[in-house]
Amino acid sequence: MAGSTTLTVQALYDLSPLMRMMFFGAVLALAPITWVWFRHRRASPVGRIHALTLLTLFLTFDLVMFGAFTRLTDSGLGCPDWPGCYGNASPVGAHAAIAAAQSAMPTGPVTAGKAWVEMIHRYLATSVGVLIVVLTAVAWLGRSAGGRNMQVQPINPWWPTLTLLWVCIQGAFGALTVTMKLFPAIVTLHLFGGLVLLALLCVQVVQFAQLEGKVELVTLAPGLRWLLGLSFAMLVLQIALGGWVSANYAVLACTDFPKCQSNWWPLMDFPAGFELWRPLGFTAAGDYISFAALTAIHYVHRLLAFLVLALLGVLAWRLNRVLALRNPSRWIAALSGLQLATGLSNVVLDWPLLAAVLHTGGAGALVLVLTWTAAASRTGSSAKAPVVANFQTLRQTA
Repeated sequence: MAGSTTLTVQALYDLSPLMRMMFFGAVLALAPITWVWFRHRRASPVGRIHALTLLTLFLTFDLVMFGAFTRLTDSGLGCPDWPGCYGNASPVGAHAAIAAAQSAMPTGPVTAGKAWVEMIHRYLATSVGVLIVVLTAVAWLGRSAGGRNMQVQPINPWWPTLTLLWVCIQGAFGALTVTMKLFPAIVTLHLFGGLVLLALLCVQVVQFAQLEGKVELVTLAPGLRWLLGLSFAMLVLQIALGGWVSANYAVLACTDFPKCQSNWWPLMDFPAGFELWRPLGFTAAGDYISFAALTAIHYVHRLLAFLVLALLGVLAWRLNRVLALRNPSRWIAALSGLQLATGLSNVVLDWPLLAAVLHTGGAGALVLVLTWTAAASRTGSSAKAPVVANFQTLRQTA
């Protein structure tokens, strides 16, 4: 028929552009590697690897933020196959397929802009993966060549190896996010996996900084250390709930505050809301998910937020009394305020993009600060004075 549009069925997994995608990632990774080696060319081997690990952490944080932007702009299905875009390494080669999909469904998930957002996210993820491969290779080569030489083998190489294994798992979740059509449980696990990756890299940065004498190993009283662990655990739970809210698009189930739908306890369907294994927008039985279920998802996240913010406030106050941890305590207080402000903005301002992205970024930053604090401290009978850790002390406590 004249004027009709023919759509080509595209396989969910098309590995034909895989080598080109890996090449793009390697080229992108060369820029930070070259910059670190040039800027720190006079530094010790430990200093150079420390700088590269820190830069990888920074780029991973950017990747988490851009992942939030990708999700919030509904670009997650901008390219409906993996790892490329309609079997191509970039949207340029997929131009005809993208135009056909957009013509067939003008309000659908596929547009040229969304395809570029999705593919840029994949390029950044590939480059971060390459950097982690480099960190892992350097760690094992250092162990092989240097034995116990601190200049060559500064930290246990199993740390970057675990990070590499985790980034592979994270890549698998990224692929499933696309091929399973934004399945809420997979989307939530993908977000959560990005934050775990941040924590793993942060621990390594702290270890390098301790070896160079830039970070003090602080002794905390058992009660304060327990409060730190409890706050971290509750933050992790709250982030998981936040991912579930975002993955189910339940933010706008309540558009007023402090009440929800003008009630202190609105109509909610908890079993349906927290039925984990189901498609987006449906129950496991195939029915449309109810508004009461979305309300339950939103309201549980909101209620737990009050508890988590209270815990973080107490933790910040207690840490501020430890001289060496005053900066982390202030960061915890400031980031908690940011989370409150952006969370409220998402509700009362109809989920603005900037506030939503900052809300994810604030959660990631809190994970980093708490991870840093935990890695830079130990349990002891007194928290009066920090102790500068040397290499022998770290090896004994590892």
